Amino acid sequence: MLSWSFIPWILQIPNLVCALGDSECFFRIKDFRHDGNVIIGAFFPLYYFYSAKKIPHKNLPNDYGDLNIQYKFKNYQFVLALVFAIEEINRNPHLLPNTSLGFDLHNIPFSEKNILWNAFVWLTGMDDIKVNYKCNEEKLAAALTGTSFTVSAHMGTLLQLYKIPQLTFGPFDTILSDRTQLTSLYQMAPSDTSLPLGIVSLMRHFKWSWVGLLLTDDHRGMQSLSDLKEKMKKNNVCLAFVEIISGTWNSFSHTFWKSMGKIQDSTANVIIIFGDTDSLQGVIKNIGQKLTTWKVWVMNSQWDVTNHIDYFMLDSFHGSLTFSHHYEEVVEFTNFIQTVRPSKYPEDTYLPKLWHLFFKCPFSQIDCKLPDNCQPNASLDLLPKQNFETAMSEESYYIYNAVYAVAHSLHKLILNHIQIQQSENAEGHIFLPWQVHQFLQNMYMNNQVGSHMVVDMRSMLDFKYDIINFWNFPKGFGLKVKVGSFSPNAPQDQQLSLTNHLIQWPTGFTEIPKSVCSKLCEPGFRRTVIEGKGACCFDCTSCPDNEISNETDVDDCVMCPESQYANREKKHCLKKTVTFLHFEDPLGMALSSTALCFSAITATILGVFVKHRDTPIVKANNRALSYILLITLIICFLSSLLFIGQPNSATCILQQTVFGIVFTVALSTVLAKALTVVIAFKVTYPGKLMRWLMVSRATNYIIPIFTLLQIILCGIWLGTSPPFVDQDLHALHGHIIILCNKGSSIAFHCVLGYLCSLALGSYIMAFLTRNLPDKFNEAKFLSFSMLVFFSVWVTFLPVYHSTKGKIMVAMEVFSILASSAALLGFIFAPKCYIILLKPDKNVFHGIRDNIHYGKNNFN
Repeated sequence: MLSWSFIPWILQIPNLVCALGDSECFFRIKDFRHDGNVIIGAFFPLYYFYSAKKIPHKNLPNDYGDLNIQYKFKNYQFVLALVFAIEEINRNPHLLPNTSLGFDLHNIPFSEKNILWNAFVWLTGMDDIKVNYKCNEEKLAAALTGTSFTVSAHMGTLLQLYKIPQLTFGPFDTILSDRTQLTSLYQMAPSDTSLPLGIVSLMRHFKWSWVGLLLTDDHRGMQSLSDLKEKMKKNNVCLAFVEIISGTWNSFSHTFWKSMGKIQDSTANVIIIFGDTDSLQGVIKNIGQKLTTWKVWVMNSQWDVTNHIDYFMLDSFHGSLTFSHHYEEVVEFTNFIQTVRPSKYPEDTYLPKLWHLFFKCPFSQIDCKLPDNCQPNASLDLLPKQNFETAMSEESYYIYNAVYAVAHSLHKLILNHIQIQQSENAEGHIFLPWQVHQFLQNMYMNNQVGSHMVVDMRSMLDFKYDIINFWNFPKGFGLKVKVGSFSPNAPQDQQLSLTNHLIQWPTGFTEIPKSVCSKLCEPGFRRTVIEGKGACCFDCTSCPDNEISNETDVDDCVMCPESQYANREKKHCLKKTVTFLHFEDPLGMALSSTALCFSAITATILGVFVKHRDTPIVKANNRALSYILLITLIICFLSSLLFIGQPNSATCILQQTVFGIVFTVALSTVLAKALTVVIAFKVTYPGKLMRWLMVSRATNYIIPIFTLLQIILCGIWLGTSPPFVDQDLHALHGHIIILCNKGSSIAFHCVLGYLCSLALGSYIMAFLTRNLPDKFNEAKFLSFSMLVFFSVWVTFLPVYHSTKGKIMVAMEVFSILASSAALLGFIFAPKCYIILLKPDKNVFHGIRDNIHYGKNNFN
């Protein structure tokens, strides 16, 4: 916890407030003047005085009350830049020979009335102003004004009446550049049309997407807001809040900033301050007093961010980033600063006060001057940087350029007078201020440091920006470090250049601060906008199936190619494994083992039937048909093996054709056996049809006829759209299943429907003869087997279409095995039971009870 009494000696108050007390010298502030043949008027904000309360003072009028003076020490560099430029020009024999420049310095108070009053004093040369009267013989060349827009605009309306060139060194303003309104005004600062792009580029570089914005409540603020919003929208940067601050002196001088809580409570760690120092001075003061050290301030000019009264070691603006117009360093100016002393410029009434306040030199009570021997080694470069900066500032650089612009214009004007022989005085050439305009307009020049300067702001292009990092921890360090640059005319990927390791971040940040509404979505997730909030506020949702995002903070996931699949984290696409229902697979192994077992059982039953071929139960219901059915069932069981293993064109074709034809033979055989039972029991009372069936042996043609129809159907299938090898990319995650595509789905269902029709016909025939009194009547078993067969394949269809991949193939294999097993079990299991376990029942006696019948052929 900092103690209020802990105030290091280096902590000097930057804008010192002094009460008059009894010292009259503090109020005897005369304007600084430098004589010359041609005078430049300079209007700088150096100090202001105000009354705290109405208490009469012995040395002042009664209406002043208790008067306080506040000095703006940093602005004194403007005066020194003016002096430096004029002395440099006057020493140059090639520029304005036989002519010397001088200046008349006036302080700019904070009121429109006093601004115009000082302008009239300069124009008329009279303290008691009389408009259109001029009491001095000085040649007025131009006026320098700044830094406030208000000062330049008010003086511009007056100076243009006299057609006196006005050069302003404050921030560029579109209204001031309107030549139809202010015909005599020239802005030295370049346009900031690319500054919003530079600020947004900085946001993108550090991935700051959630920022606050402070603006002045004037046309500049509204234009800046419009430009920033446009650039931010294109670059996915969102505004957490926008605060429009009134720019009047009264509002920031006496009213506490009500919106301070919004900044402190905001989740945005980056705040953009867009405006000039004068307009937002109250904001700067309140931010500093609140010790808002956990915010990164991004500003648009070289700000005087030190506070009026600040006794804390911490600085709210430490680590702030400032966009400053690039300008060449003037080394000679720093050397000049070291030589400035009150004794060198005795007419300067400002320097003695600096020496008195900082170096404790006493004033003379008579003439308010310093003793000659007071601090002979004292120099302005010994002052803390937060009080006075020796390096030329941006505004001072514009003043330096403005003086040279006037000097070059005057030089060309004098040469022009000589050339046209209009000189009336050999020593001093007569000219009027309005004649300077033609040389100021559209003039390009190189100043002493070699930078390319454009005076005509109508054609001025955007200049390069330096990005300055402010180091002021501990308080008083006051170091401005260039950490990067922004060049709007460079290629897009080379516009912003930053040296990250040089940047000092605000107190509380050990790494690059984050300023986002929502945390960035990690790879494997995508952004989902939260309804009712800005585009920068979102939720992170996992990528859909088989989609990935391998980058941070993406809007959409990317679908993996069909030959690949997304890993569990949804970050990468992996190559799918090729698989099929192979014999080593547990399911394939179980099905193939079942098929072989049933085939072996069927072959065994066939052997039993052959061995006992002369027994009544084998001979009953046509022994030959039983042999055909058993052989067909062996093939049916073995045909299921065609569905297991890696498919190829041959196996895909054989799967369906063998399945269709073999099962047709089996069902035709069952139908023939059912007809055999009918014929056997109808032979006693034969009708014409029965006699024809018995004589023609029609049952022997059932199998080839129905089988031929199935072969024709399969032939059409193979001729139009045969089965082929296909890949199922979606059935099993991470696998490509190789299987046989049926080709024509209609043909497949026709083959299956044909089989079901045969099964249904056989079932009906067997069901009608189930109760005939035959000891070995197998009609019941035939009907049961057909019922199961029909049920299996009717159930197969919906299950088959609801499964995919290997399971779909396994379902077809299972249906083949189940239906074949039903035929084998229901038809031949009872007969095997009698043959092997009840041989005493396998006799002809009692085959028919109480029924007389003729000769029957069961063989």
